[in-house]
Amino acid sequence: MLRPLCSASRVSTTHNSIQDLLFNGRDTSEQEEEMNSEVIHEELLIKRSQQKKRTSPLNYKERNFVLTKSKLTYYEGRPEKKNKKGSVDITKVKCVEIVKNGTDSIPCQNKYAFQIVYDNSTLYVFAPTAESRFQWVKFLKEEIKNNAIILPKYHPQFWSDRGYQCCRQTDKLAPGCEEYNIFENVTRKPLPATPDAIRLRPPPPIPPEEQETIVDETREDVVIALFDFNPAESHDLTLVIGEEYIITEKKDAHWWRARDKYGNEGYIPSNYVTEKTLDNLDQYEWYSKYLNRSKAEQLLRNTDKEGGFIVRNSSQAGLYTVSLYTKYGGEGSTSIRHYHIKETSFPKQYYLAEKHIFNTIPEMIEYHKHNAAGLVTRLRYPVCSKSKTAPTTAGFSYDKWEINPSELTFMKELGSGVFGVVRLGKWRAQYKVAIKAIREGAMSEEDFIEEAKVMMKLTHPKLVQLYGVCTQHRPIYIVTEFMEQGCLLNYLRQKHGQFNADALLSMCLDVCEGMTYLEENNFIHRDLAARNCLVNEGVVKVSDFGMTRYVLDDQYTSSCGAKFPVKWSPPEVFNYSKFSSKSDVWSFGVLMWEVFTEGKMPFETYSNVEVVEMVTRGDRLYRPKLATKKIYTVMMACWHERPEGRPSFYDLMSAIRQILEGDF
Repeated sequence: MLRPLCSASRVSTTHNSIQDLLFNGRDTSEQEEEMNSEVIHEELLIKRSQQKKRTSPLNYKERNFVLTKSKLTYYEGRPEKKNKKGSVDITKVKCVEIVKNGTDSIPCQNKYAFQIVYDNSTLYVFAPTAESRFQWVKFLKEEIKNNAIILPKYHPQFWSDRGYQCCRQTDKLAPGCEEYNIFENVTRKPLPATPDAIRLRPPPPIPPEEQETIVDETREDVVIALFDFNPAESHDLTLVIGEEYIITEKKDAHWWRARDKYGNEGYIPSNYVTEKTLDNLDQYEWYSKYLNRSKAEQLLRNTDKEGGFIVRNSSQAGLYTVSLYTKYGGEGSTSIRHYHIKETSFPKQYYLAEKHIFNTIPEMIEYHKHNAAGLVTRLRYPVCSKSKTAPTTAGFSYDKWEINPSELTFMKELGSGVFGVVRLGKWRAQYKVAIKAIREGAMSEEDFIEEAKVMMKLTHPKLVQLYGVCTQHRPIYIVTEFMEQGCLLNYLRQKHGQFNADALLSMCLDVCEGMTYLEENNFIHRDLAARNCLVNEGVVKVSDFGMTRYVLDDQYTSSCGAKFPVKWSPPEVFNYSKFSSKSDVWSFGVLMWEVFTEGKMPFETYSNVEVVEMVTRGDRLYRPKLATKKIYTVMMACWHERPEGRPSFYDLMSAIRQILEGDF
C-alpha cells in the first residue's frame, strides 16, 4: 500500500525551517536599512562573476559599489538608477586584501584587483587605479577590524583554472598560504610623537602597486610524498612515501614537475604529496581530513585500542576535532569522546585543556601523547584512516588522456547501461579499471570527446575518476576508476536492514561532497541518482557526471530534446528543460530519499505523467522511517518549487556534517 505524499503546505513550512537551519534567516528590512545607512565610500568598479557553464569564460561586470557600516552592496547601472544585484554583510568578512597577480593577467579595463573573503566565498573586485584600490582596501579593513573571525592566512593571487595561482591548491576552502595582516593600511589615530619615537620610526611601507613585483626567488617549494608513485611514462618521476621533493613547476593543477634528492626530474600527481611545513597536518598519520564523526567512531571501535585517536576536520570550516577511544568508559564499557581543538585569538595558539596551550596542533598532540591533562585518557595510539591504496589521479600520467586500446585487458562483464556494456579490465596488466564500450549510435561522440579532456581534470575523493578514452578505433572506450562494490542502489538493496541512520547519512554526505566540488567548478550532473553513484571500501562516489548531454535515447529525451529521468527532476526541468546546479540539488534530495528507504523507487508505482502532475501541485515524497525530522528537513529543502529557494550543495554539506556531529 502506498504511503501518503507530502502536501504543498508542508513543503513551504519545511523550507522555512531549513532556511533557519542553514542560513539563520534574513532581515526583511535589509533594503530599508541600507538606504538609511551613511555611505562611507561609493564608486563604479568591475566584479568578476562565476562561470555560467563549464566551458564558458569568466564574466567581468561593471557594478556601482556602495559601502556602509553594515553592508557592501553592488548595483547594476549608474547611481541615479540602481538595480541591486548583491551584497556582503560586513560582519561576515574575514579578509580584505589586494590581489598580487599583476595587471597583465587581468582581462578587463580595470587592472587593480582586490579581494573580499566572506563566509566561504571570495569576491574579486577591480578598481580603475592603484589609488582607488588603496582607498577601498583601507576603508574595508577599517570596518572589519573588530570582526569575530579574521583569517590568519590568505591567498594573495587569484583562484583560476580550478586552483589558486599562488600555491596551486585545488580546494577553494584550502587555508591561505601567506600571512594576513589586517592592520596594514588601516587608518587609526596616531599616538603623539616623541623624539625617540621619531628616531626609531620604521621605514614607510611599500605601496601596494610595488608589492606586486616582489618575488622571493630563494624560497624552494618542498613537499613530502604521502604515497608511493610508480611512473607510467618516461616523463614521470618515482615517489617514495615519506621522501622529500622540490617542486620546480606548477603549470598543471594535477601534475607538478618535481626533483628528487638525486637530481632526477619528472611529473608527479599533486594529490600524492603535501607541503612540508610545521602546521600542515596532512603529513601526520593521525590526521584524517574527510572523516566525519560516524566514520571516525566506527574506525576507532574496529581498531579497539586504548587511547586510539584521530584528528579530523570539524563540521565548522577551519576547525578541528580530536576523537578519542577508551576501553574504560564506566561499568566496563568503551567510550568515544570528541574534543574540539580550541584557538586563542591573538597570538593564534591551540589547546584541548585551557592550561596547556601550544603554537601548533602537532605540538599539542605530542604533549597529550604523554599527558592526559583533562582528557579521558592519553593519546596513545594514532589510528590512520588513510586508504592503503593511493588516491586516483587525473589520467594515468601528465597530459595523457588518449589511451591505446592494446594496453587494455578485458575481464568479466559488470553490467550494461544507457551507453553500452561495462567490463572490469586492467590497463597495462597492472591497474584495475572499468571499461565502458560505447555502442554505435548511443551517444554524440564528437561532442563527448571534446568534453572528455575537461572531465578528466575533475578530480576529487568523492568523484569516480575518468582516466581516459580510446577514440582512434570503434567502439569508443571510456576508461574510469573501478569501484569494487558496484552501484549504490544495488548496494543498498543487497544490504537492506544493515544500516543505521548515521551510516546512511554518511553515504549522503559523500555524494554531497562530490557534488559540492562539481558545483564549485560550475559543472552540472543532470542525472544524479543512486544508480549513478558507486561504492568502494565504504566510500560512495558520484559517477557519470554530465554524461546525459551525449545520450541518444528516446527514453531519456523529452519532446523538446532535453534528456532527464522524470522522477528525479524538478519542475523547471520537466516544464522548461532548465538545468542548473539547483536542479541537481532537487535530484540530490531524491537520492537521499532512495538512501533512507534503502533502495526504493521514488514515487513507487506512479507513472511519469502522474509524477509531473503531483510535483506541480506541490506533492512531495514522504518521510522514510529511518530519516529523522532534521534529515527530512534537509530533503524537503532540496524540493523547493523555485530553484532560487533551494540551498547550495555547500550549504547542504554543512548542514549534513552538523547533523552527524550532533551540533543541531
